[in-house]
Amino acid sequence: MNNSTRAGSLGPGALILHSLAKNWWMLLLRGLVSILFGVLAIAWPGITILSLMILYGAYALVDGLFAIFAAVSGNAASHRWWLAVVGIVGVLAGLVAFAWPGLTALALLMLIAAWAIVSGIFEIVGAIRLRKEIDNEWLLILHGVISVLFGLFVWSQPGEGALAIIWVIGAYAIIAGIILCVLAFRLRSHAH
Repeated sequence: MNNSTRAGSLGPGALILHSLAKNWWMLLLRGLVSILFGVLAIAWPGITILSLMILYGAYALVDGLFAIFAAVSGNAASHRWWLAVVGIVGVLAGLVAFAWPGLTALALLMLIAAWAIVSGIFEIVGAIRLRKEIDNEWLLILHGVISVLFGLFVWSQPGEGALAIIWVIGAYAIIAGIILCVLAFRLRSHAH
């Protein structure tokens, strides 16, 4: 049976899983970029707001582009709308960070919080759609939950200041990146 016949006989969730497993390396790249961002944020705690905006903008833009590419590559792109939304939100957040680098620390924190909440919600939705197709959907749900909790924390604690929150941002990015890397390798083993 050829790939097009096999893909045509699979349900929407199986097509999503097949596409994610085929492009497991995209999740791995997202995870590695997230870990790199987190390490850089923690390694340079005295970073200026402008530098943080550029660093965050690059991270959000690259993460968003990877998510969009993963959403449009492979079969059944119409069933991966949630991944496309995560990607679009990331790209928009990155572009905003580059377009207005002089944003105040509070505006930066609100931008990061909004991005984390929206991305996390759509990742949870996507994982729930995959729950019948894979055994380890909890990793994507966990990533989404951590993103939402991180966003809510940042949103509720804006008075802490951007420099103090850099450690939290860095820790979040490292943890989220590790989860994405683990999920990528599980998808890789599923592809085989």
